[in-house]
Amino acid sequence: MSNTISVEDQKVLVARTAIDKLISEGLIYSGMKIGLGTGSTAMPAVKRLAEYIAKGKLKNIAAVPPSFQTSIACEEFNIPIFSLSSGRINGSLDLTIDGADEIDSKKNLTKGGGAALLREKIIAYNSELFVVIGDETKSVKTLGVNFPLPIEIVPEARLSIMKKLESYGVSMIIRDGIRKKGPVITDNGNFIMDIKWPANAKINPVKLESELNAIPGIIENGFFTQKPPRVFLSHSNGTVEEF
Repeated sequence: MSNTISVEDQKVLVARTAIDKLISEGLIYSGMKIGLGTGSTAMPAVKRLAEYIAKGKLKNIAAVPPSFQTSIACEEFNIPIFSLSSGRINGSLDLTIDGADEIDSKKNLTKGGGAALLREKIIAYNSELFVVIGDETKSVKTLGVNFPLPIEIVPEARLSIMKKLESYGVSMIIRDGIRKKGPVITDNGNFIMDIKWPANAKINPVKLESELNAIPGIIENGFFTQKPPRVFLSHSNGTVEEF
């Protein structure tokens, strides 16, 4: 018999482990301002947090969600939500916990598979502590090769951006919606362009994060390098490592 656990079970394991550990360390506490990420790994973390709130172990939590998906989940779990610019939040957070699409050994990230990278980056970069949770499939040697880098763009600039990106040697595609005809429209009313480097490419995500954002029409890209997170990573053998 195999003792391995599925990727979906790994997501639940790492989410519960991270929330429990952060609470035991006093890093999640009553009255705090917390950013809650989006996606299939972040949702179990939202649920685990809600369990503590329902039991009365956490009170007066103020959550900032980056997407409609997370906002709806918070409403279902009775977690009070606010905007980052509300008086309660005042532009900064104590902690943000989120998933990632890729994590390298230097704790640089690729995010945006759920098309919420702009708001995810805003809340992550405006948090005192940034925590990322993921399963073992998220650990990679090189970002942007196996999983494409999402870029949020102004629709009008689509062709001009693609021309600018030709020199980077990447493949490019406007992300299409599922069960929807046409492109994915972000929560901000923009398009998502997915770009991918060839397998042998030498990529500097720190340099590229700022360089790509300098192209007119690119609002934000999915490289997260400026706020090194505390990482929890689950494995198929049922363990969770931290780095």
